[in-house]
Amino acid sequence: MPVVKIEDMPDESRVWVFGSDRPVHPDKTGLLLEEVDRFLEGWKAHGSPLTVARSWKHDRFLTIAVDQSAAGASGCSIDGLYRTLKTLEPGIGVSLVTSGVVFYRAEGGNIVCSPRDRFAQLGSEGKVSASTEVFDPTVTSLGEWRARFELKAGESWHAGLLGDGQPA
Repeated sequence: MPVVKIEDMPDESRVWVFGSDRPVHPDKTGLLLEEVDRFLEGWKAHGSPLTVARSWKHDRFLTIAVDQSAAGASGCSIDGLYRTLKTLEPGIGVSLVTSGVVFYRAEGGNIVCSPRDRFAQLGSEGKVSASTEVFDPTVTSLGEWRARFELKAGESWHAGLLGDGQPA
């Protein structure tokens, strides 16, 4: 099944968002996307091809979407996606399969990947606030991704990490 445009996928599509711990060097972006596309073109669940799309944003965020109306990704097929990304990490020099981190836009505009406890500490220190732009890789549907992948911390679950005294 060919990879389709993410704009053509329904809101109900299942998504996985992978955030890179640092920006992917432009020389490595082509390799990453080429290998991801190769995987997606052959991605099947229980022998059925999947209708899939991907998005690459801010040199950091890879979003994979599966239209589950015809066939949904199975546990084994999802494991295959994770394995593929893990094998690509050394060649592109970043970690894409991460957990326990927060992505936010720092004052200068750069996107930062920070452990949750460090983000909470920055909130307590007033260095991040409810108006800080954050990225939510925990979204699970394309509709959620479209509506709230990028938003202000005070409008997201991130608000709970900001500490007392922070306007939510």
